[in-house]
Amino acid sequence: MPLFMDVHRDVEASVEDVVEAHKKDLETQEKYDVDYRNYWFDEEEGAVFCLFEGPNKEAGEKVHREAHGLTADEIYEVEQGE
Repeated sequence: MPLFMDVHRDVEASVEDVVEAHKKDLETQEKYDVDYRNYWFDEEEGAVFCLFEGPNKEAGEKVHREAHGLTADEIYEVEQGE
């Protein structure tokens, strides 16, 4: 299944808020055949990056929309390097 990295920009949230949003993603992901693998938060820049595996970009977007409403600004299909 393809791997994707999404980017959320101009996020006004605390570390705790981001942790909670990720938990909600994990609770919702199975419904859309998505596996959120990891996330990163740059609080200073207000940016969140989420790595997920899923059938397509739209499935990851649906998880975010349903879980907490914080949709990504960009989503890239990526391949893990060796």
